[in-house]
Amino acid sequence: MASQKIEPWLRGTHIEVDAVRRAVLHALELAAEDIARWCEGLNGEEMEARPMELPSVGFQLRHMVRSLDRLLTYADGQQLTERQLKLLKSEEEFVDREATLMEFAQGIEVALKRVLAFSEKSYDQPRAVGRKKLPTTVGGLLVHCADHTQRHVGQAITTTKVVMAMRGK
Repeated sequence: MASQKIEPWLRGTHIEVDAVRRAVLHALELAAEDIARWCEGLNGEEMEARPMELPSVGFQLRHMVRSLDRLLTYADGQQLTERQLKLLKSEEEFVDREATLMEFAQGIEVALKRVLAFSEKSYDQPRAVGRKKLPTTVGGLLVHCADHTQRHVGQAITTTKVVMAMRGK
């Protein structure tokens, strides 16, 4: 299992995929591995805890995969559905630990497949984000999928560390 200690981008995987999609795939794989590592020891109450008013780890996980779904919907050239908007509004709501972890794992798996479905020829295609139809491109959205996910992984890890430090106090 020595390969598990090497980050995905250094494992020589996805070499058949262009560099942009490869980087996004590696970022999402790293997110899944980091979350599995850091959330393993958290119970349900700890996963939804908000120490020092930080967003909970559970929120971060729900937000990551629901954001991926929204960003990839925009990359597909679509606007959000009512279901996606409803899920957006419920990201902070308490959810069972196992349900949150399952939603996260499934969301990452679906996002990986969706990222692979894009062609590098599409990267410069214009896209519009949100009700204001802010301008971007398919490539911009794909890169943001990686950036945004990694940002929230870091926040989830930080909150996990705080929660773990508070045990027994």
